Amino acid sequence: MTSLNDLTRIVPPPAASAPTDWIAVESLLGTRLPDDYKRLADTYGPGAFCGFVHLFHPYGATEAVDLTGPAPARLRARLRADRDSGTYRMPHDPDDLFAVGVTDNGNHLYWVTGSGTEPDAWRIAVDQADGRDWYTFDGGLTAFLAALLGGHLSVPVFPGDLLAGGVFFTPSRAAGETPRPAPAQAPAGASRSSQVIREWARSQGYDVPDRGRIPASVIQAWERAQ
Repeated sequence: MTSLNDLTRIVPPPAASAPTDWIAVESLLGTRLPDDYKRLADTYGPGAFCGFVHLFHPYGATEAVDLTGPAPARLRARLRADRDSGTYRMPHDPDDLFAVGVTDNGNHLYWVTGSGTEPDAWRIAVDQADGRDWYTFDGGLTAFLAALLGGHLSVPVFPGDLLAGGVFFTPSRAAGETPRPAPAQAPAGASRSSQVIREWARSQGYDVPDRGRIPASVIQAWERAQ
């Protein structure tokens, strides 16, 4: 609980969030989830930290940030394809990675599950949007966020000015709105990089910068189009 207490002191959570039926969620996923994540998700609900780190949640507002939707399987399939093609060298087996977040720059946060590893011992790995570089944190998701947002952790694949605009949490849904049921997972795969997303976005009429953050709405639209 210490990490969650630390995090809530750094980033006050919303006044209320919808409770989650974790028994149903874990049954749907076919795996237990870390206790720290379940407490984190129940405390904050769906949303983003600093308008940049969007956590996956069983009641995510879109498929792109839905823990029980197609995004985790889609991303794992993409990682397998990159590994099998020799595109990038990866520090972890794609089958041991379970996506749990995405940033506005196209980075993804993964649990490193490992064979036989208890969920509460899952570490956090973060990839560069183009898959070339990785960072692994020796701890759980809540501890990662508390260290990152408390200014005690520098993640090389994140912007250096991440905290420049202040530290805050933005819910993705108005308070009191009824969460939608969690859909079944469906596997899919697609190659992804910042440049690919930018080129697709421009072809669809989106105005995106050549560098810097890609808006979350554009990333989510790209995910839905795959």
